[in-house]
Amino acid sequence: MAGKVLSLLPPLLLAAAGLAGFLLLCVPTRDIWELPALKYGIVLDAGSSHTSMFIYKWPADKENDTGIVGQHSSCNVRGGGISSYADDPSRAGQSLVECLDQALQEVPKESHVHTPLYLGATAGMRLLNLTSPEASANVLAAVTRTLTRYPFDFRGAHILSGQDEGVFGWVTANYLLENFIKTHGFHPCWPRGYSTQVLLQDVYESPCTAAQRPQTFNSSTRVSLAGSSDPALCRGLILGLFNFSSCRFSRCSFNGIFQPPVAGNFMAFSAFFYTVDFLRSVMGLPVATLQQLETAVVAVCNQTWSQLQAKAPGQRARLPDYCAGAMFVQQLLSRGYGFDERAFGGVTFQSKAGDTAVGWALGYMLNLTNLIPAEPPELRKGTDFRSWVALLLLFAAMLLAAVVMLLRQARSAGASSAI
Repeated sequence: MAGKVLSLLPPLLLAAAGLAGFLLLCVPTRDIWELPALKYGIVLDAGSSHTSMFIYKWPADKENDTGIVGQHSSCNVRGGGISSYADDPSRAGQSLVECLDQALQEVPKESHVHTPLYLGATAGMRLLNLTSPEASANVLAAVTRTLTRYPFDFRGAHILSGQDEGVFGWVTANYLLENFIKTHGFHPCWPRGYSTQVLLQDVYESPCTAAQRPQTFNSSTRVSLAGSSDPALCRGLILGLFNFSSCRFSRCSFNGIFQPPVAGNFMAFSAFFYTVDFLRSVMGLPVATLQQLETAVVAVCNQTWSQLQAKAPGQRARLPDYCAGAMFVQQLLSRGYGFDERAFGGVTFQSKAGDTAVGWALGYMLNLTNLIPAEPPELRKGTDFRSWVALLLLFAAMLLAAVVMLLRQARSAGASSAI
């Protein structure tokens, strides 16, 4: 994927005089206009039994020549392989002439000087080089003399090792299967069987992906992504969103943000609620503990696309993202905020409190309209209501005990004076 990220010119440069000068600078020269639309390359495969010539072509306007290379034409050299001419090396070079003449016709004349020409010899020449290095050198010299007479950009005749031949064959196979073209990929957080196309512009022009953005990319390129239902890889991607490496305080949650230990009761709403509710109601999975939540996340991330659609046929638009969302919620609570099993028991997932939706909207209105209730300073209590009730009951019990003791003492004193 090639392309250029161009910086925008300041608007003032688009004034009339500036625009005229800018256009003059941008007018291509005659040579640029006459560049061919395609580039070509020629490879002679000098095997043990015969030699084949392949002409390849690719778009000339791709940066760094990263266009898709395709075969333009081919030619089978008559006779045996060049190693068979060990006793008469000149015939080895002459055997290539017919196919080279065809290349002169197949490749546009204006492209001849820019067309690289290679010869690679394999098994036959490897064996000849082992048994008779001098004969091998003479054959290579003969074919070199022939190839250099042509107007192409000849770049050498070489004997390939067995390892080289295997590696280049592997490259060819993977290239033809498009394994080297950054246009197909797998998404571990999406369900297996689900696929879609993603525009690179949507991926890399987000501030969230600024750190991963390539220096050059074609924003109009579409990449096909297919789900692979891989919970472990998905977890790794989600964890990459959190930075636990630095903390200037006594303790942090993530990304260097201070956070005391979690304690007390918490209400998780909005996306937290909808994600957990999907696990609970649609998937039928328990989520009362952290361990159950983790198990439920792994379960939903192992689902295939057809399985998810069967469970929730009316939620097709959101189904692909439930694995990633659930994994994020689970990792945020356990790793990000540090909830353990005990603290997690104080978390409730709710969408409403009474008849009112839980979210930021009501708080926003209350703040702007000064309707947030505030207790007068003289009425503020240092403890909650239950503690006050307990203290009052304790005080009443102590008062009652004191009264009983006084009555007993009075009764005892009265009995003594009667005697």
